[in-house]
Amino acid sequence: MYALVDCNSCYASCEQIFRPDLRGKPVVVLSNNDGCIIARSREAKALGVPGFEPYFKIKSLLDQHAVQVFSANFCLYGDISHRFAEVVRRFSPRVEQYSIDELFIDLTGLGHDYHRLATQIKQAVWREVRMPVGIGVAPSKTLAKLANHAAKTLSKTQGICVLDTPVKWQWLEQRTPVREIWGIGARLTLHLKALGIASAWDLAQVSPKQIRRRFNVNVERTIRELNGVPCIPINEEPQDKQQIFVTRSFGEKTTALEPLRQHISRYAAAAAEKLRSQSCSTSAVLVLLQTGPFEVPYYSQQLTIPLPYPTNDTRLLIQTASRLIEQLFKPGYRYGRCGIGLLDIRNSQVEQWDLFTPRQTPTAHRLMSVVDHINRRYGRDTAVFASEGTSGKWSMKQSMLSPAYTTRWNDLPRIHC
Repeated sequence: MYALVDCNSCYASCEQIFRPDLRGKPVVVLSNNDGCIIARSREAKALGVPGFEPYFKIKSLLDQHAVQVFSANFCLYGDISHRFAEVVRRFSPRVEQYSIDELFIDLTGLGHDYHRLATQIKQAVWREVRMPVGIGVAPSKTLAKLANHAAKTLSKTQGICVLDTPVKWQWLEQRTPVREIWGIGARLTLHLKALGIASAWDLAQVSPKQIRRRFNVNVERTIRELNGVPCIPINEEPQDKQQIFVTRSFGEKTTALEPLRQHISRYAAAAAEKLRSQSCSTSAVLVLLQTGPFEVPYYSQQLTIPLPYPTNDTRLLIQTASRLIEQLFKPGYRYGRCGIGLLDIRNSQVEQWDLFTPRQTPTAHRLMSVVDHINRRYGRDTAVFASEGTSGKWSMKQSMLSPAYTTRWNDLPRIHC
């Protein structure tokens, strides 16, 4: 049996942890630069606040209902996610972190009272992290996803849904549209509906081999999983990313080159840090530069260049990205976004070299290790490269940012007795 533990309205719930006065009240979280709504509490959803809607379009609605609005605080959310995962990992030796707010658990050998076990997990996460969660339990990961959706949408479940018999999961499948199935996207939904497959139950009745010939092996696995046959194992070790992209929209548009250099240098440093965290190197760099989507004249271009050797040296990546941004820059445009992509990523520890190929020096490896260690110990941006700059009007807008309650000494909550 598998369980899926999923945080309820994760980002909004993170904001409520240190603001108990906001529990039971509508809360929304905005994307970078306070652009769109990316998270809503249950109360905000009940008011009809739409997701992924530009903030400026519905500000009057939010003001009208006294909705609390926060800028995205990803440092806080990441740390709360880590704490949430640490609590859950105590209940099973095999756990897969599927996303920042979702964990799959292998319940093999943990007894047969799955509802009681799920209740213990739910209570522990609330007691130690103050994060509300929904838990779905089933014999396959796809059914666990389905059970989790029911746990969060059907009030009778009280946040826990266990599908331990065919009667239970078939009842739920008959009431679930095919588009709600894990792994069934919008395009595939249209193809399935053309075949008369409208619900999860309809899909579960199709011959797996027949559907594989028409589509692919992933759909075949989905059908088997819907019938209680586990085909997707727990993946305890997340796979390394094959590409790493860091892109941002600016808080204030710019027409000058120097702010763009600082932006792209900062993004290159962030991408390099992610690259080193998975012990990899990159052999090619992509840089893109754009105006705002509604700017006239509009401009959007990108350049890709191979590197002289695989590297994770921030200095070389910044130098390359700066050179590309200079080539992309054209006077007369109001630029609103740029970004960097690291391509052709490979594991640094298994690379094969020869005498005639240049390579990153041991000194560079040690320097990058020292920089990462300083920033991990004393906080992000403790050690930065001069080309990244320190401040500017073009910095990302976060006018409603909450404190970094768990990752910055000055923002630790204070208790007055």
